[in-house]
Amino acid sequence: MSMVSPTLELARQRQLLQLEWNHEREEFKRLTQVVGIERRVRRGDCWYPMIVGRHYYNSLNQLVLEILRTTDATASENADEALDHNFEYGRQVAFFRKSGIDDITYYDFTATVSYAEQNRMVVIMPDEGAIAAIASADAPGVQLALDETTYRLMMDALTRVANAKGNRLAELRDLFYNRGTAHKFSFDPMRFPWLNPTQEHAVNEVLWAKDVAIVHGPPGTGKTTTLVEAIYETLRRENQVLVCAQSNMAVDWISEQLMDRGVDVLRVGNPTRVNDKMLSQTYERRFEAHPDYPQLWSMRKALREVRGKRGGSDAYHQKVERLKERITELELRIHNEIFGQARVFACTLAGSASHVLDGMKFATLFIDEAAQALEAACWIAIRKANRVFFAGDHCQLPPTIKCLEALQGGLGYTLMERIVASNPQVVTLLKVQYRMNDEIMQFSSDWFYGGEVKSAPEVRHRSILDLDVPITWVDTSELADSVEEVVGDNGGRINRAEAEFTLATIEEYFNRVGRQRILDEKIDMGIISPYRAQVQLLRRMVRRSPFFKPYRHAITINTVDGFQGQERDIIVISMVRANETGQIGFLRDLRRMNVAITRARMKLIILGDTATLTRHPFYARLYRYITHLHQS
Repeated sequence: MSMVSPTLELARQRQLLQLEWNHEREEFKRLTQVVGIERRVRRGDCWYPMIVGRHYYNSLNQLVLEILRTTDATASENADEALDHNFEYGRQVAFFRKSGIDDITYYDFTATVSYAEQNRMVVIMPDEGAIAAIASADAPGVQLALDETTYRLMMDALTRVANAKGNRLAELRDLFYNRGTAHKFSFDPMRFPWLNPTQEHAVNEVLWAKDVAIVHGPPGTGKTTTLVEAIYETLRRENQVLVCAQSNMAVDWISEQLMDRGVDVLRVGNPTRVNDKMLSQTYERRFEAHPDYPQLWSMRKALREVRGKRGGSDAYHQKVERLKERITELELRIHNEIFGQARVFACTLAGSASHVLDGMKFATLFIDEAAQALEAACWIAIRKANRVFFAGDHCQLPPTIKCLEALQGGLGYTLMERIVASNPQVVTLLKVQYRMNDEIMQFSSDWFYGGEVKSAPEVRHRSILDLDVPITWVDTSELADSVEEVVGDNGGRINRAEAEFTLATIEEYFNRVGRQRILDEKIDMGIISPYRAQVQLLRRMVRRSPFFKPYRHAITINTVDGFQGQERDIIVISMVRANETGQIGFLRDLRRMNVAITRARMKLIILGDTATLTRHPFYARLYRYITHLHQS
């Protein structure tokens, strides 16, 4: 393998990231100028109309405003989709007021979401004037603003990594970019009888590694279990570790698993799972719960009152300075006590740049879902660490990249993939899966994992019906009116005939299983389509169908991305594409398909036009595999 110049490679990354950033800016401009408010509300990017609630100073002394979503914003024909929204901790928001039909005026400030739930959120405001402006508007609204902060953090991280000389960051960069020797400690392996041999080996590799190790976890192989064990064991040797992931959701998931093991987790940034268990772990809640907090609160209030009187005398200035000193001293004491108790600091990769973690260094960093994180985002956190462990699966969902030019240029090539290529000796593949019937798993194992993933005995033959073949491909090319249609202004696709046939196929299967049995045994189902427009069509059809009324709570309908990390007893996939020329668009991204077909525990039903799909070798082989199962 030829040597790579990290400096040149990182400069190229910066260029590609800039392309993506520019693309996002253009998209955002288009969204705010062209797409109407009602549509933005449906997409979950906007609350309008909204109610301005109370404002106050939070425990971190930030001025915050409470915003409530009105029922009008959610009471649409598409209520299910509208109820979902994309506001979450750390995201930037912009406010506007509407005076005419299309007359929208944006305010010249942005705010940051501190906390968001279904119909209420709290945002950090720049000043009192901003709150007054919104409160006095007749019809104010709030929408997501372009998140420039994360791009700036990623750009800054790439620059610092490229310029690093003679320090730990430079050593890790050179090791990750070129085939080098990753150093190890040498002690006898530890035994973990509750793990399988590959999981046990992966934990030991983490404990031995001085620089880097990768836990490669195919679907259902217990990656999280292994990662939690590795973190738990590391904490027997180190006082504190940093645990990051690309999304807040992934951070919450690993944090909950660690808390269940009795580990003290400090959640930096606010969780998406709004429950007391997770919220009580946040820095803000811990700060408020500290016994010295009431004293601090009254001192801050006194300072605001003194400042409100605006005296000019020496005594006034001395009083202000004395109060400020005591406040700072108390804030530091509370902060240091919270940090002294925590064993795991958990945050998103971008969140690791939070001022709360300023100046902190960690011996060890764990990055979960690392195959979904842009390289630049990983470097934000790696700057704080001496050694780094990646857990993920680069054969499942890649990072989300919206700019085609950046994608083709290789922006989606992750740091985890780079290390797998340059230092394969640091990778441990988990080889036993605990989710799927063996015949559902086998195709994925052969195509993506070199046939190395095997099924645990307890799941190998799991099924819903005796003598049922666990995978079925229903060929929709026989349907007279099965054609794909392009809908919406960003090229979404639907196939109405296939959607109807999907529901008919499910009805027929439910009748075979027995409707009562599905309810009694709580059999759950996921309906997946790679196309969001088809997902929305299927949701509407299921909602209107009397047949599905008793099962609505047991059926989830979503895109492939929406099913990442999840599993169901039955999975039905509507492939949508049906055309004369064999065009399959982004169905060519086989990693997405790997996620879709590995969500099912016991039954997988694929509905697709074989004439269109099987022109691609992957789908041709999948179709042959399924046909062979039915013949044997």
